[in-house]
Amino acid sequence: MDTDGDGRVSRAEYIAYMGRGFDRVDTDGNGVLEGDELPSGAHRVTRADYDASLAVAFARQDSNRNGFLDARELAAPPR
Repeated sequence: MDTDGDGRVSRAEYIAYMGRGFDRVDTDGNGVLEGDELPSGAHRVTRADYDASLAVAFARQDSNRNGFLDARELAAPPR
């Protein structure tokens, strides 16, 4: 996750890492999860919407509000 090796994870690093799951499921590569790409009953999701939800998750995990996640924050249960 820490691509620059500085011992902490920036918001951009977090979104890039966590977004890999979206990219794997987006089999047609159009930036939208829909149809067969989604579990039954799930609603259409764009990559922009997914990234926005990751940004919210990052902010909740960033308990000291310094704009980075350290090992302690990453290991903490989601808020």
